[in-house]
Amino acid sequence: MIEFEDFLKVDVRAGRVARAEPYPEARRPAIKLWIDFGPEIGEKRSSAQLTAHYSPEDLPGSMVMGVVNFPPRQIGKFMSEVLVLGVPDADGEVVLLRPDKDVAPGARMF
Repeated sequence: MIEFEDFLKVDVRAGRVARAEPYPEARRPAIKLWIDFGPEIGEKRSSAQLTAHYSPEDLPGSMVMGVVNFPPRQIGKFMSEVLVLGVPDADGEVVLLRPDKDVAPGARMF
């Protein structure tokens, strides 16, 4: 069990995908994302293994949820600054967690 204060340390925000590109150099198939988290946080980058259900052409303009306060992580030659959240489908492939209504980029999960 964790305390509520521990939960509050994880900063999960809504973001709008501004740009997406294939990332063929990654060890596992991935997509590079540039995500707008609003004026307080700005645009952040992420590498996500989403290729089973999503293509780079379909993602711009869509909302995603991401952890914005983890340290950046080098993924091959790409620096990933946020962790995009998803859950596995029956085959273990990532399905994005997203708001089902439009929300402002940067809105914090509570």
